[in-house]
Amino acid sequence: MTALRKTKIALTSKAAPFAIRAERTSDVAAREALLDACFGDNRHARTCQRLRDGRAPAEGLALSAVAEGRLVGTVRLWHVSAGGIPALMLGPLAVEVSSRQFGVGAALMDHALAAAKTRGHRAVILLGDAPYYARFGFSNRKTGELRLPGAFERDRLLGLELSEGALDGAWGMIAATGAPLPKPKAGPKASRARKALLVPRVA
Repeated sequence: MTALRKTKIALTSKAAPFAIRAERTSDVAAREALLDACFGDNRHARTCQRLRDGRAPAEGLALSAVAEGRLVGTVRLWHVSAGGIPALMLGPLAVEVSSRQFGVGAALMDHALAAAKTRGHRAVILLGDAPYYARFGFSNRKTGELRLPGAFERDRLLGLELSEGALDGAWGMIAATGAPLPKPKAGPKASRARKALLVPRVA
């Protein structure tokens, strides 16, 4: 098993202090804007999004980085089956451009992986740049026989064992297993709008 790397955050006069905390409902708008800025308008069409659509993140594993009351980073992990092996899928990880020099991304990763291990999860998978994620212990050594439900670059599918041997024999399709998101309840306004659509209009 690869030892988790602990990041020391150096707060200099030029570096704004930031904190990592659990994601809040009030973070949603800022999180979505940050993801749009980092990944573009087509981010919802990406392969990994198919493992997240309609699902809730793993409990306690949706984190936000906040500086001076402003969201500057986000990361989430999701329940998946890696060819029948329970695992987590990490992503997206995003950091505001002006905050990247302060180690926000590394801090989010360290917190997320430590929290996942504490909660008893045994393996984490992600789709990302191998040179960047290697520093956290990720590699493609045990993901060569795994597949995603869509197009992906084989050398970017990486895994990390939080428990020795957790990905031994991993083979097959990675599938979402997280809890479905509850369907939004229709309020009075939504109900009136829906009824309005059903009423024939007279020219």
